[in-house]
Amino acid sequence: MSTPDFNQLMEQAKEMQEKMKSVQGKITSIQVVGEAGGGMVKVTLNGAHQCKRVEISPTLIGEEDDIDMLEDLVAAAINDASQKIEAITKDEMVKMAKDMKLPEGFEGLGDDEGGQF
Repeated sequence: MSTPDFNQLMEQAKEMQEKMKSVQGKITSIQVVGEAGGGMVKVTLNGAHQCKRVEISPTLIGEEDDIDMLEDLVAAAINDASQKIEAITKDEMVKMAKDMKLPEGFEGLGDDEGGQF
């Protein structure tokens, strides 16, 4: 088995960079809905984790005591949507790594810990 030469490595790095930009663009354009309280609170985030919409069931509005619960449900719905974005991001990175036939572990280059997701 021969090792790739420097030019091949540079070409592969350039290809990987282009695919990363494509994956990032795809992820940024998605929208996911996170829910809490059995769907009483829904939030829509885009792939950049920006909140685009908050929907609150009218049944939650009315009593002052419900404000704490409502705040908790909004936070839970945002976290739910954020976790969905992370899962989609991981899936897209794994697909890209497989498409490029990268060794195991390379799909995690963009995560905070420098390893696999």
